[in-house]
Amino acid sequence: MAAQPPTHATAFGSLGAGTGATLALVNDEPVAAAGDDILGTGRAAAQLARLLHASRASTPFTLAVDAGWGMGKSSLMRLVDARLRAEPDVETVWYNAWTSTGADALEGLVKSVLVRFERRTLKRALSRISRGRTVVRGVRAVTTALGGALGAAGLVDELWTSWDAGPEARNGMREEIGHMAREWAANAPRRLLVVFIDDLDRCSEETVLAVCEALKVYLDVPGLVFVVGCDRSALGPSGLLRDLSPAGSAFMEKIFQTSYRIPVADNDGVGAYVEWCARTAGIEGMLDDGLKRLLVERSGRNPRRIKRLVNGFVLEATLNPVWSGFRPEAVIRTLLLQYFYPEFYRMMTGASNAPAEDVVGEFTTYRRVRRTLLATAPPDPQEAAPEFASYEEAGAFFGQYELSAPAPEQDGEAALEQLERRLPVGFPEHADDPGFTSLLADLLQVQDAERLLVLLREGAPAPVEVPDYAEPPVGVGSAPYGEEEPYGRPLPPWSQQGSPMPPMPAQSQPGYSGIPPAPPWDTGSDRPPSPPALEGMRILWVDDHPENNTHLVRTMRGLGARVAVVRDREEAEREMAVGRFEVLISDITRGSDQSAGLDALRHWRTSGTYNGPAVFLSSRITPERLEAATALRAPIFNNGDVLLNHVSEIAANPGPEPPVPAPRSSAGPPG
Repeated sequence: MAAQPPTHATAFGSLGAGTGATLALVNDEPVAAAGDDILGTGRAAAQLARLLHASRASTPFTLAVDAGWGMGKSSLMRLVDARLRAEPDVETVWYNAWTSTGADALEGLVKSVLVRFERRTLKRALSRISRGRTVVRGVRAVTTALGGALGAAGLVDELWTSWDAGPEARNGMREEIGHMAREWAANAPRRLLVVFIDDLDRCSEETVLAVCEALKVYLDVPGLVFVVGCDRSALGPSGLLRDLSPAGSAFMEKIFQTSYRIPVADNDGVGAYVEWCARTAGIEGMLDDGLKRLLVERSGRNPRRIKRLVNGFVLEATLNPVWSGFRPEAVIRTLLLQYFYPEFYRMMTGASNAPAEDVVGEFTTYRRVRRTLLATAPPDPQEAAPEFASYEEAGAFFGQYELSAPAPEQDGEAALEQLERRLPVGFPEHADDPGFTSLLADLLQVQDAERLLVLLREGAPAPVEVPDYAEPPVGVGSAPYGEEEPYGRPLPPWSQQGSPMPPMPAQSQPGYSGIPPAPPWDTGSDRPPSPPALEGMRILWVDDHPENNTHLVRTMRGLGARVAVVRDREEAEREMAVGRFEVLISDITRGSDQSAGLDALRHWRTSGTYNGPAVFLSSRITPERLEAATALRAPIFNNGDVLLNHVSEIAANPGPEPPVPAPRSSAGPPG
């Protein structure tokens, strides 16, 4: 009898072990062959390749392939490249902008183009440049070239050296490149050189400007076409290049003659893509139609998000024992909540300081109370109980925050505003977000939801973390360890790539999901990042649960900081009496005192005991706390890597304190 595929009744922790299912990760490489094209990108690629080939007489020009992160720019360009390489009169070049930094990008791109010319074309160019010069370099270059000792790459290096001799030599570069392009094209009538530039929107401003200078100033010659993959909005005046001068902005507007915006695939196409990913990963039998629709809807129909969500599902099945006995829908909904609403997820799985430490119950009750307070008429307690809270329930909820119970005749909006000052900053936005509310409601409806929430909250291993799915920050690019990473996150410098994750902490840490965060100093360079130098920095960390911060303390000490860890105000004052500290890090709640950290810093500021940079780390950030912390010149973070980044800025810029960052609520799914 044929083996039956695993069903929802299967204990999730046993998947792949006793069912015969083989689970595998889906690779995140761009599509490079028509047979791998699931979303129909090949049709657009074929038409675009024909259009470029037919536009030889219109060269030079630059075409932008425009789309957001993960929407298939690289795949489309790879397929166009494959089509064009099949044409006998077309040469192609693929240049990843993030492989060079700053001015090196200009040199790298120009050389990548020149090396495609025939060796005899390069030799003639070098001879022309050197002819008439008396400088030793020029004589040596032409002698070497005519002697035949150099290959194409060596000739290109000699050409670049001659151009790099000074402004006068550089001024002739474009004319000489145009001469070479015409000579190269004459060797095969209507010859075309198409240069693909990928990931431009993930580079630094300096690199973007260097690439654009190469395109417009030196390579804007007949016979050349440039196809640039980028998110045009990221390169706009409100994105990466927001600090450009008017002249610089005008220059950028001239770079792209035309753009092709990749359309978002329809639901049927994305559904087929989900099925392909699930089949490739070996989880097809675990996803019913409802879960497939959930992946389509919650991913924003983004192919890369779908791959990463499927991979996260596989990692959970393989590595995380917390899911034993839970159905697949519980896993997927938890992962979706983690990826799209990370701030709420941190509170849900850590010490949230919510009533009964249950932030899910807190939000659910808040939303019902909110509906009651904003209702135009008092709700009927018999008919509207599921959606509205009674005034008795609302009064009890207000009492948990030491607020007076609202009366039916009271201004509901004013009472709600008072309440929301003591609730996490993201709650009002989440209450108005149907995507969040329906996702949370779905999670609460899965079998054994209450047991699952308790496990996540009380220190069971958190879901295996994969990279975030928000849009990548402008100017932060990919790391060398894997093309197409959304944030370019390599493993920490102190870890070997591919080594096992460290063991989970015994208790969830505030702002820390259990594995080392991506280094906040990653800049998208093609070189391994350098961690921030904290050498010799003296840090005082006050927290009544120091075990929650073990990883961050160890990280800071590994970077050279001297970290003193104390549990309360009295211990902190003893430390400050005998030594000077450059940074103070503190919790806010200690035991039943909801403002202990704020009160202590206020006292130290007033008395002059400590006036240096201060930072709060708390899983719970409320408007009231933000207001108090801002008055004390101290930001609040609920994320360990962001806190580390802030401390590194203080170390790099001693003196005036870094500005207090504006608060951010949880990011929701795109669209």
